Amino acid sequence: MLLVLSPVGGVTTGILPWVSRRTEVSCAHPGRPPVVGIVGAGQLARMLCEAASALGIEVLVMAERLADAATPAATSVFEGSPHNGDDLRALAERCDVVTFDHELVDLPSLRALEAAGVAVRPGVGTLEMAVDKSTMRRRLAAAGIPVPPFANLAVPGRDGVVDTMAAAERFAGAHGWPVVLKAARGGYDGRGVWPVADPAEARSVVARAAASGTVLVVEALVPLQAELAVLVARSPSGEVAAWPAVETTQVDGVCREVLVPGRLDPGVLARAEELGRLVAGVTASLGVLAIELFWTGSELLVNEVAARPHNSGHWTIEGSVTSQFENHLRAVLDLPLGDTGLTAPAVASVNVFGADDGSDPGRGLPVALGMRGAHVHLYGKKARPGRKLGHVTICGDRAEDIRARAWAAAVALGSPVPGVLGLRIGAT
Repeated sequence: MLLVLSPVGGVTTGILPWVSRRTEVSCAHPGRPPVVGIVGAGQLARMLCEAASALGIEVLVMAERLADAATPAATSVFEGSPHNGDDLRALAERCDVVTFDHELVDLPSLRALEAAGVAVRPGVGTLEMAVDKSTMRRRLAAAGIPVPPFANLAVPGRDGVVDTMAAAERFAGAHGWPVVLKAARGGYDGRGVWPVADPAEARSVVARAAASGTVLVVEALVPLQAELAVLVARSPSGEVAAWPAVETTQVDGVCREVLVPGRLDPGVLARAEELGRLVAGVTASLGVLAIELFWTGSELLVNEVAARPHNSGHWTIEGSVTSQFENHLRAVLDLPLGDTGLTAPAVASVNVFGADDGSDPGRGLPVALGMRGAHVHLYGKKARPGRKLGHVTICGDRAEDIRARAWAAAVALGSPVPGVLGLRIGAT
């Protein structure tokens, strides 16, 4: 049963948890299971909780809202903010290791906890690279990791728009228009990314960014043939485990499907995995690190890193001997890492997004589960159009067959099919 700590310090049990920030709970008693504290309570935390349950690991989730996706699956829930240093400290006092559902956190407070001996995994140095695109680009480039050409547009001066535009135009003069402007911090799922074709479009983005205090990075628009992702787990004792590189499909900056091994040359996939391992070493990551890459047809470039389990690895729940969620828990607790081999020759995983009419995906669950081999994961989130609500994974021998079935199951759950994919979905 879920442990519920009342706001006045008492302990009760129930379905909806409310946890005081001040209630003292000792988590490190000899002989009791380890307690992992997770900052954030979204679907990643939910699936971490599900993996922890099988291992007998207790999970204390810090949620900003009691309706967040992970709260029903957690051992206990702490209501707090990832931007509040007192809340982060209180969470750390209640668990053996602190890890993350997302990177939008108060880094100075985490740095103080780390300095005081708290096991923060991944460490603040890794989180800095995941949080700030400028920091990530600089550190990776300095280590010889291939990244798209870039420049930091955080130009000081009395007139931020004029200075930033001057820097952007210098960059475009060297690399050509169009270019891509990105928010150095805070962007995800396609947000905070603006391809601009000319100075006029760039000035509009820069003006909005200056008004909101957003620091920008400018990058060359590289020719893309495909996008890939690699997941690497690292433990404090130095053990490393990597999953095979996968092909991802992004639409409007949001991942819609993951294909394993995908349709790329095996040599490209092998090089991608090698790059992923190198990046994990450079970032000194602990736990799972996700590395997203561009394939231009002639070279691989590192685009993003995420210092946590990642959407590109949801397929590992059924498609790998050990899922990204289980290995993340093993890694942050410094337990032996599990086998990352495939359970089938091919895996297809399709994200489920909210239907245009806002209907609950559960209405289509009988049809989706009727698709041969379909593994449906719904995150318990309130449905609304375009919101990521779950995913479907199918493993098998024939790549195109399982892809078609995974999409058919997602459609049954109400997920729209992006027209750019050119897919025809029927019963299968």
